[in-house]
Amino acid sequence: MGVRRKRLDMRMADQRVSRRVNGMRKTKERERRRARMVELLKAGAWPYTSTLRNFLSTELDTPASKLTPDAVKTYLAQA
Repeated sequence: MGVRRKRLDMRMADQRVSRRVNGMRKTKERERRRARMVELLKAGAWPYTSTLRNFLSTELDTPASKLTPDAVKTYLAQA
């Protein structure tokens, strides 16, 4: 094998380690962010800020323009 292949193999190995290490960090951060957003949703009122609408649209898998207060209430009841 040539030098290019060795560099490719090293890069692939580094990426595997990076995914393993950073993946745990990202999972914990997602949990913290979700808890923070649910707390803000409970404290706030409709219409929500763009950050909260973006979070809701990803969680509920609907566009932000299609969100309804009833859908948010249902989500908060589950959370």
